[in-house]
Amino acid sequence: MRLFTKTLLATAALAAMPMAANAESQFVSGTGNASAHLDFQVTVPRILFLQVGTGADGTTNPAIDQISFLVPAASLGNGTAVAATAASGDVGNGTVTAKVMGNNGTITFTSTTPGALGNGAGDSISYSQINTTVAPLTSATPLGHPALADGATTTLTLAPASGKLVQRDAQWTYAYANSAVVAPGTYGGVNTNNSRVTYTAAMP
Repeated sequence: MRLFTKTLLATAALAAMPMAANAESQFVSGTGNASAHLDFQVTVPRILFLQVGTGADGTTNPAIDQISFLVPAASLGNGTAVAATAASGDVGNGTVTAKVMGNNGTITFTSTTPGALGNGAGDSISYSQINTTVAPLTSATPLGHPALADGATTTLTLAPASGKLVQRDAQWTYAYANSAVVAPGTYGGVNTNNSRVTYTAAMP
C-alpha cells in the first residue's frame, strides 16, 4: 500500500513539472512549422539628478562648495569685476560643474536666495552683483543659470530635446561685479547672512 502511494505521488510530480517550467514548445509531426514565443519586459525607474559643484553622476553627495571673493582695497567699487578665490568651486577659481538630468519630461529649474548678502552689521550686497558666465561642457545645449535675485526665486524651463529625456550640463563661473563702494565686513559666509543659494530641479 505504501509503495503504491509513493508511485502515484511520483507520477503526479512528473506530470506537473512541465507546467512549473512555464515555457512554450510545439511539436509537429510531418509537414508544417513549429513555433514558440517569449514575452519581454523592461522596467525603467523615474530618475532626476541635479549637481551644482562637487558631485558625481547618479550619486548623492552632501558637500556644499563656497564661492568666495576678496576685493582689493585699491579697486573697491571701481566696476572692475573681481574673480573668485582659487579654492572656490569644485573646478576652482569660482567655477562649478552644473548638471541636470531627468527622464520624465520638462524640468523646471530654479534658484532661490533668502535675501541680499549681509555682513551682520546691517549692511548688504545685492545678489545682482554676482555675475555668472556659462560655458559648454558636454551637452549640445549648455545648462543655463537661473539669475540670482534677493529674496526671490527665478526659473528656467528645460524642455526635452526628444522624447522625455532632459540632459544638460555646463560650467558656471561666478564673479563679483564690484560696481559700488560698500561698507567693510564679510558678507555671507557658511549658511549665514543669507549666503546659501538653493538650486532646485522639478519634474512631473
